[in-house]
Amino acid sequence: MNWIVFDYGDVLSTPQPDAEVEALARAARKDLDTFTRGYWAHRLEFDRGALSDEQYWEQVLGREPGAGEVTRLVALDVASWSHPCEGTVTLLGELLAEGRNVALLSNAPASMGDGLERLPWIAAIERRFFSGRLGLVKPDREIFDQMAGRLGAAPDEIVFIDDRELNVAGAERAGMTGLHYRDPETLRADLAPLL
Repeated sequence: MNWIVFDYGDVLSTPQPDAEVEALARAARKDLDTFTRGYWAHRLEFDRGALSDEQYWEQVLGREPGAGEVTRLVALDVASWSHPCEGTVTLLGELLAEGRNVALLSNAPASMGDGLERLPWIAAIERRFFSGRLGLVKPDREIFDQMAGRLGAAPDEIVFIDDRELNVAGAERAGMTGLHYRDPETLRADLAPLL
């Protein structure tokens, strides 16, 4: 494979810590269940870039955000997704040190991409694709086609790693090799014969 492409959330990062989701709900002045439903109900359109930060958080809050509220919620949201999965990040570092072609493809709004690019293990990946900047989302084939084109690679030269089987299937429909991420050790074993 010429390119190894990682998903971000729940692959290179850990899931959002409960305490940080609770802090987001408090900042939004919502109970946890109401906040969580709103957060995910509109997330795919936010990831697609169809909603601005202000529009998304207005939907989540059910009201117009106050002054500075969106900036605070975006910062808390980015922070909640900024915890590295140490085993996967170690593997990523090894691949980069070996000179492998590594890229990132994540369903994430543009503001999330801006925040994540400040993390050293993400900044180390030169080719980063965030759905909010592309106006496309996984598992739609178009995002995989666009990524391959921007990498200058044929689909069969790309292995794509994601924790969601739906996204893995989307990559496979686009002609890529898909790996369903379960944990760092399984990923290391699954990648070995492809390198």
